[in-house]
Amino acid sequence: MAEECTHDCSTCSANCSSRQEGIPKEQLNELSSVKHVIGVVSGKGGVGKSIVTSMLAVLSQRKGYKTAILDADITGPSIPRAFGLKERALSDGMHLLPVTTKTGIDVMSVNLLLEDETRPVVWRGPVIAGTVKQFWTDVVWEEVDYMFVDMPPGTGDVPLTVFQSLPLDGIVIVTTPQDLVSMIVEKAAKMAQLMNVPVLGIVENMSYVICPDCGKKIHIFGDGKLNEVATKYGYELLGKLPMDARLAALCDKGIIELMENEYLDNAFESIEKKTQD
Repeated sequence: MAEECTHDCSTCSANCSSRQEGIPKEQLNELSSVKHVIGVVSGKGGVGKSIVTSMLAVLSQRKGYKTAILDADITGPSIPRAFGLKERALSDGMHLLPVTTKTGIDVMSVNLLLEDETRPVVWRGPVIAGTVKQFWTDVVWEEVDYMFVDMPPGTGDVPLTVFQSLPLDGIVIVTTPQDLVSMIVEKAAKMAQLMNVPVLGIVENMSYVICPDCGKKIHIFGDGKLNEVATKYGYELLGKLPMDARLAALCDKGIIELMENEYLDNAFESIEKKTQD
């Protein structure tokens, strides 16, 4: 047992002998139904979890699945901006109602509750974790086939809350090509193992740029070690995202749903297969 144990395993990641197994998941409200929940995680910030979350959600919706995004990055929400969402989320008096994108993806994010999207969220960890739980329990998620959860970086309160409170089918780990990749993957992988959540695969962002003149792939950060790391841990390499100015522009303009590329097509197909089996 940890020296300063609070005896509340729901807020503790320690794998001690007194740990209570089988912590119950948070229950949806009576108006909601979610079949599959996929977490998008990383061991560090700035690797592109939000763009990967957005792209996977767009691909899911295009395949005919009712799709939703729960933006669990409370202090750094960027999902509404990528989809051009300006309106605030409403309430029916008892539940929160998600904001729906142009193609029908349901989204809940703290930025959809603020009068000014640039206003900082200066909350302590337990309050932030409680907000994420409320996004799951108090929002009306109608007949959702796939929900993607955009998590904040690291292994702190919010990722722990998501791992323990939501019925995750698995997680997608997002990395970059630098030498830190092995550490990033290992941190996220060990947390998933501790929480008994499957790792569905790895996506490498900022993998390369394409020369506009000759079309050659240029690996600015080197070739990376993703294949080596994926083999070491037995994880599937779901895809490699280039540094694509067109994709960045779509996010900046709030029209990510208009993306035309095949960067993560195989990634979603793999997720679909693993979660439907």
